[in-house]
Amino acid sequence: MMGQASAGGGSTITQQLAKQLFSTPAKSTIERLLQKPIEWIIAIKLERNFTKEEIIALYLNYFDFLHGAVGIKIAANTYFNKEPKDLSVTESALLIGLCKNPSLFNPVRYPERSKERRDVVLSQMRKAGYLSQAEYTSYCSEPIELRFHRADHKDGMAVYFREFLRQYMMMDRPTRDDYPSWNMRQFVIDSIAFASDPLCGWCKKNTKKDGSYYNVYTDGLRIFTTIDSRMQRYAEESVYNHVAKYLQPQFNKENSTKPNAPFTENLTPEQVRQIMGRAVKQSERYRIMKQAGASAAEIEKAFRTPTDMTVFTYHGDIDTVMTPLDSIRYYKSFLRAGFMSMDAHSGQVKAYVGGIDFEHFQYDMVMGGRRQVGSTIKPFLYSLAMENGSSPCDKAPNVQRTYMVAGKPWTPRNANRRRYGQMVTLKWGLAQSNNWISAYLMSRLNPRQFVNILHKFGIDNPDIHPSMSLCLGPCEVSVGEMVSAYTAFANNGIRIAPLFVTKIEDNEGNVVTQFQPRMNEVISSESAYKMLVELMAVIDEGTGGRLRYKFDIAGEIGGKTGTTNRNSDAWFMGFTPQLVSGVWVGGEERDIHFDSMSMGQGATMALPIWAYYMKKIYKDQSLPYDSTSVFDVPADFNPCAKDDNDDGEFGIDEVYE
Repeated sequence: MMGQASAGGGSTITQQLAKQLFSTPAKSTIERLLQKPIEWIIAIKLERNFTKEEIIALYLNYFDFLHGAVGIKIAANTYFNKEPKDLSVTESALLIGLCKNPSLFNPVRYPERSKERRDVVLSQMRKAGYLSQAEYTSYCSEPIELRFHRADHKDGMAVYFREFLRQYMMMDRPTRDDYPSWNMRQFVIDSIAFASDPLCGWCKKNTKKDGSYYNVYTDGLRIFTTIDSRMQRYAEESVYNHVAKYLQPQFNKENSTKPNAPFTENLTPEQVRQIMGRAVKQSERYRIMKQAGASAAEIEKAFRTPTDMTVFTYHGDIDTVMTPLDSIRYYKSFLRAGFMSMDAHSGQVKAYVGGIDFEHFQYDMVMGGRRQVGSTIKPFLYSLAMENGSSPCDKAPNVQRTYMVAGKPWTPRNANRRRYGQMVTLKWGLAQSNNWISAYLMSRLNPRQFVNILHKFGIDNPDIHPSMSLCLGPCEVSVGEMVSAYTAFANNGIRIAPLFVTKIEDNEGNVVTQFQPRMNEVISSESAYKMLVELMAVIDEGTGGRLRYKFDIAGEIGGKTGTTNRNSDAWFMGFTPQLVSGVWVGGEERDIHFDSMSMGQGATMALPIWAYYMKKIYKDQSLPYDSTSVFDVPADFNPCAKDDNDDGEFGIDEVYE
């Protein structure tokens, strides 16, 4: 089959391999004729330097078996859902038969023709002595039984992570002209990432031996990620089971009585029409019709005309009839989620779930999306207080106050009036997520210092402005940034940036780049110890208590729940001595959410995902994480130690008016 040694490069397989490896598709007949002699010379060199077994292996690894199945490994999985080593004789013969002409002998479209070609391959095996006559006859009698599924980059594990990594590594150096005027914030964020993270834009910062830049698609790079397949599976299961099986049915039930569903009942019909109008203009259908010159009336009619379409459900895609306008509303009715888990000390990202289904909801809510963080910002404010000499035992007045901000009164609200009028400790205030205590702290601190410390925690949003209300978390931050920020509490005040890749090898196995953790000190170790006391109290005495009494998770845990106005965003940030993980759950837009506080709060929406994930982690004894680990705090540390002349009441001289 491979030809004789004397063939001198004339082997069909070898020449085809030369074409696969070294020739680009010809644009004309003349160009193709010029390629032929070059391929012949390359084929000669291939046969002089490689055995015939190596050549056939290379050929099969580069051959396009159709349906996105490039290479024998993917082909075996695409047609039979097997690894190559597990293929039967008849299955192997079918795939080899495709090498003659994959389109002509496509087993999906032409099963009979494919079987005839398979039997020809079996006949050749019999003639070559690999099969007996009896075996040949038996194999030819077997029907073709495919377990076909189309190979797709959207399949498999950690799809959001893989897509993020592809875009992140291939990012060009940001230039202002490439960003619309309304998205200068993203330009700043991308510029910071490109300058500070060696992985960001790696392919546009590093060159090959010939001086050209690397390409993740064509250069055969081996990228060693930090993702742990076991932990990734647990994360995906936890997100899916809570959002799809519990939250979504509850959300659908609540929406069944809303005239504006899936939007909040607080919106007017006109506000809903405006939102839907914007969504229409952002759709692919609108863009295509607009480019084709369709009028506004024609576009509106098309969006209101029932059309055959296939839509996503949690039970599989279904065929239905729906107007394009209703389909936009239908997809907006699905809740979204983002989850990331990092090793607290190495920064290695172990699990990354950017959404509920990549094929239908491709917006990445880990590193792409940014939402208001609500009360999960409060630990950063308390950290600033600790840095200014406060302690968890300092007391503040638990009363509602009105503050003058830029000449206007601002009166923060609170979820309850528990212990109203009393002097309460800061530890209690954070554990209960008390807004009045946070506002009081903010009034005694400098908001500009607060913005500065947020940036030190790794929150790069340039739109964060110093103000009193910042203490309640109106700023928009990504899940990835929040998880990275919380590593400072588990790591003695040292914040670690997310580490996605450990090393990259070229197609020859040479290590091109190795990546190390990137760290910066945010707060002192003493302040970090104090914050541990307060954040562990959130779990043991406060809003994160469900981890103990409902989910029965043991061990030392710190964390913080977060819920923004009208339940638009639900958060939970949780960490152990070994792992830091964060969850966000919400709608595609901030006006899509539960209207009931019992369902919409972070403790209901987000916290259970963290709990399910950690229970799976602790149960898996093959992982190096267990509930007996403890935070690195000196045995003699006293979080309430004060100077002799300190009366224990919180107070900092500078007051912001």
